[in-house]
Amino acid sequence: MRVIFAGTPEFAATALQVIHAAGFEIPLVLTQPDRPAGRGMQLQASAVKQFALQHGIPVAQPVSLRLDGKYPDVAKEAHALISNTAHDVMVVAAYGLILPLSILEIPRLGCLNIHGSLLPRWRGAAPIHRAIEAGDTETGITIMQMEEGLDTGPMLLKTNISITEADTTGSLHDKLATLGGEMIVEALKRLQSGDLPATVQPLEGVNYASKISKEEASLDFALPAEVLARKIRAFNPFPGTHAQYADSTIKIWRAQAVKTGSMDQPGQILSAQAGKGIIVACGKDALELIELQKPGGKRLSAAEFLKGFALNEGHFFK
Repeated sequence: MRVIFAGTPEFAATALQVIHAAGFEIPLVLTQPDRPAGRGMQLQASAVKQFALQHGIPVAQPVSLRLDGKYPDVAKEAHALISNTAHDVMVVAAYGLILPLSILEIPRLGCLNIHGSLLPRWRGAAPIHRAIEAGDTETGITIMQMEEGLDTGPMLLKTNISITEADTTGSLHDKLATLGGEMIVEALKRLQSGDLPATVQPLEGVNYASKISKEEASLDFALPAEVLARKIRAFNPFPGTHAQYADSTIKIWRAQAVKTGSMDQPGQILSAQAGKGIIVACGKDALELIELQKPGGKRLSAAEFLKGFALNEGHFFK
């Protein structure tokens, strides 16, 4: 079976690697254009492009696939390339471009999507972040037959995994990427043998995982400590959460909720000692800050952080 693959970040590159290792022919890879990255803001190829080039797979990087969009000539060229590339199916994973119906209709066996949630929960751009932030105890991978709607297509395979209290978006991403690679290979093999039935998504339980914005990263200590602890895990490693102390923006990378019967004002520092930890009052209970980062500094444990940055008990995070 010949597979055109469309994807961009590490999540997608993991799936591409497993498809390649399973022996499927990959005549073409689609990925986002190179983007500036790093301190020097030099153009950097996506993880998918890097893997494809290392293995001699042709790569295309159209900025758009919409014939009625801003770049119709680019889209027309991409349509022609896909149409003229011999293939049976397209696999899509975190590509970053919308596939219009005119693209979805090209592959003989359609387009399969690797989605990082248990659909219909958490359709959309940030399903891993939002699952942790919401306090979900499980998530998973859904292999879906793509259609025009946003993650609305029929489900082909679905597997769940637990979300632990230690999971961050980073750790859960890696687990789901591995699972997604395994599941898409199974789906392709079953598709090849004609044994891949589809199930229509239920109308109940639909949630949308909106894209993460940097504006969300500021911690509001008026919220319950448990809510903030989940948000810190959900926003690790991107975009990271932060709180303002005096004139400094402090990044908070790890924290845990602490039960307390006190009625202190939200944001007040209750403890800032190496032996007792950094404890901050919240709207309900308190938050123990475990790993922090000052401007221009490295991520440090609370004890190490306090050696180089003075937090005063009784003072406030804004």
